[in-house]
Amino acid sequence: MNTRKEWSVSCRDIAGRRRDLTVFVSGGRVVLVSPPGETAVLTPLDVGRLRAALRDAVVDASVIHEQ
Repeated sequence: MNTRKEWSVSCRDIAGRRRDLTVFVSGGRVVLVSPPGETAVLTPLDVGRLRAALRDAVVDASVIHEQ
């Protein structure tokens, strides 16, 4: 059973297509997955969402790392 938490942040690639950045925790480390072979372009609101996702992932990583 996969209980891994994932956070997704909407963005666009350099060509303007909708994409997602994914944040998750693996082995007590925060992993950021960008669109394959793309550049993520974020609005100020998207940056705030990315910041929140990273903060939540760091909290989860700290809990996992302490166990």
